[in-house]
Amino acid sequence: MDLSLWLALLAGVGVAAASGLRAFLPLLVLGIAARLGMIELQPGARWLASSPALVCFGAAAVIEILGDKIPVVDHMLDLVGTVLRPAAAWLGAYAVLAHWPAPWGQVAAVVLGGGALLLHAAKAKLRLGSTAVTFGHGNPLLSLAEDATAAMLLVAAILAPIVSLFLVILAVWALGARRRKRAVAA
Repeated sequence: MDLSLWLALLAGVGVAAASGLRAFLPLLVLGIAARLGMIELQPGARWLASSPALVCFGAAAVIEILGDKIPVVDHMLDLVGTVLRPAAAWLGAYAVLAHWPAPWGQVAAVVLGGGALLLHAAKAKLRLGSTAVTFGHGNPLLSLAEDATAAMLLVAAILAPIVSLFLVILAVWALGARRRKRAVAA
């Protein structure tokens, strides 16, 4: 298989993982990157770079990022995100798999959307634990960490897809280590 196909898949992994944390930021970043000529999108997803789409995704990203810093609102966003984040992951992954032949790009995007759902579920569970322990006061700090992680994943997905895979593996390992540590303590 051609190296560009593998790099596109790695970019899709990074975009999907970022979508598991934030629904609209990855679509905004993909649209901006496509508008700047940094990436090529699937023909059916080139509308992501249109001015109306960028305005909508920009406004939605700001609302999501700011709303996620407010206790109670963050839980409502997680509830809505259970549907939105896998859908955004599918769309973002599909968009970057521009050179994949049909139906493999679509199949890979669906699988990556499922991965985003798993990441979203782990994040939501961590957020519930934080709410229980800190009465919601620790959630804005977790939200900032999620913002930074999503931004790093997106930059890596666009500029260095292999790095995005490393970041995803590191995040999964960290979550697994945390679960093992809690299981041993219990």
